[in-house]
Amino acid sequence: MTDFIQVMTAIGSKEDAQKIANGIIGQRLAACVQVIGPITSAYWWQDTIETAEEWLCLMKTRQDLYERVEQAIRENHPYDEPEILAMPVLAGSKTYLEWIVSETTRS
Repeated sequence: MTDFIQVMTAIGSKEDAQKIANGIIGQRLAACVQVIGPITSAYWWQDTIETAEEWLCLMKTRQDLYERVEQAIRENHPYDEPEILAMPVLAGSKTYLEWIVSETTRS
């Protein structure tokens, strides 16, 4: 079932998260993008521990669309190095996975 992935990225504002979500959905690169937040992230950046309020975008898509999803995120993300991670979907409802295929293959 590794034909499907969930891609995630975190971003510093709800507006920027919604912009990424709308762009990804508008291009049919994912069937669904959930915007979750605010969340608090702690991380190393340039030799300093940072803490930031962020919003998390979770994108449900197909593995073969990953490169295009990554490119769309990078084009619309203000961070120097955005978090872009993809996790394989190991199992899922057959009808939900069919819906992902249907929504990401329409023109």
